Amino acid sequence: MGQVTVFAGPERRRRWSDEERLQILAEAFSPGACVADVCRRHDISTSLIYTWRGKLREVHAEAASSAVIGSGFAEAVLLEEGGASHSPAAPAIVVDLGRGKQVSIFDAASPAQVAAALKALR
Repeated sequence: MGQVTVFAGPERRRRWSDEERLQILAEAFSPGACVADVCRRHDISTSLIYTWRGKLREVHAEAASSAVIGSGFAEAVLLEEGGASHSPAAPAIVVDLGRGKQVSIFDAASPAQVAAALKALR
């Protein structure tokens, strides 16, 4: 038999503080965690978890868009090839996005394609 929560008084909705929401989101989306298990533990629906995550992403996207573009630095690493000629199969630029993801730009790419790719990475 499942757990039943009874609410008394005029307030029927539960309220979570921002700290509680962030703690639940961190627990739900930590590596190896199961969102459904975390929801059961906290007695909330899975759709609420995803709603909270979406709102948090919107807040971060708004904060990032309101920041001044070009105010930071990106690390550039130059690799010395030791006199070897550049292979046409090797990318000319590799942008490491973290978490094992990369964007490769090859010599054959037009300047417009390169600009569009780098603009999309902002």
